[in-house]
Amino acid sequence: MKTLETQKPPTMPEGDEARPATTEGGVAELATKSSKSSSLLRSLTCCFDSGSKSYSSAETAEMYSIDWFRVIPFACMHLMCLGVIWVGWSPIAVAVAVAMYAIHMFSITAFYHRYFSHRTYKTSRVAQFVFAVMGSSCVQRGPIWWASRHRHHHRHSDDEVDFHSPIRHGLFWSHVGWIMSKGAYGYDEKSVGDLTKFPEIRFLDRFDNLVPLIEALSMLALGSVLHAYGWNTTGWQMLIWGFFISIIVSSHATFTINSFTHLWGKKRYESKDESRNSLLFALLTFGEGWHNNHHYYPGAVRQGFYWWEIDMTYYTLWLMSRLGIIWDLNTIPEKAREAHHIG
Repeated sequence: MKTLETQKPPTMPEGDEARPATTEGGVAELATKSSKSSSLLRSLTCCFDSGSKSYSSAETAEMYSIDWFRVIPFACMHLMCLGVIWVGWSPIAVAVAVAMYAIHMFSITAFYHRYFSHRTYKTSRVAQFVFAVMGSSCVQRGPIWWASRHRHHHRHSDDEVDFHSPIRHGLFWSHVGWIMSKGAYGYDEKSVGDLTKFPEIRFLDRFDNLVPLIEALSMLALGSVLHAYGWNTTGWQMLIWGFFISIIVSSHATFTINSFTHLWGKKRYESKDESRNSLLFALLTFGEGWHNNHHYYPGAVRQGFYWWEIDMTYYTLWLMSRLGIIWDLNTIPEKAREAHHIG
């Protein structure tokens, strides 16, 4: 009976022959490609999940360091407005765009700014969530990020570390450039501890494109339904006017407060920054144009301190307080209002 001989494994060659076929340069090239693919995947993911990508301290050290991939959605929002060339216009589409502008502007000024950033009034947890949803629809990122960045602005207004100071960094950067910088995507969690304790607010902040996506699809559906019932509009026309145009116009109107109201207008109060009051921008932004007033006393729910300073956001908030939706509206004491006037 023959026994099977155990086959020995071939011996490994020695010296240079023992090295793998891939050279050191090839390994480095593969690692670079893998790193780029991973970075691209993270960038794609962050379009839906803002918490999926973070930047190193080296990347955020330079204020003007731009994440160009994240510029793409911002640019596409603007390019979509050119869709009017193909979809045209109709009275109903323009009317919806104007109405949505008003809703978006009020949501930013009343909720993201005067409530989440400055807590100038109180409300219920359910209403707070509704306010956060409405603010999220404006495509200005989540409520926690927005509040944290705005609180940072007040602490360092027109200082070197103020991301959107036209005095320090120029008009274009203060208007839109800073939004695309790597240093602007994160936020200081310690400054918004009053907001991070709510899981539903954290969810909206992390998935900040969810509500805008639902709104865009709703506009598309609305136009399609109206078209089916004989109205002079279409789904695509309503999407362009009711979503993209209203979002872009309301966004740039909001950005003017960062940029233009630190350069043009009048100063009533002595302040360390260059914030100014402007009737034009107050009308455009439903009261935010009284920016020098606001920087002087940011805790006030009303930014037009005098009866002739039109503040549409405050008038609506006052009505909401009468209906019991909100309460404990902070007002500026008369003594403080009349003090520290320039001249």
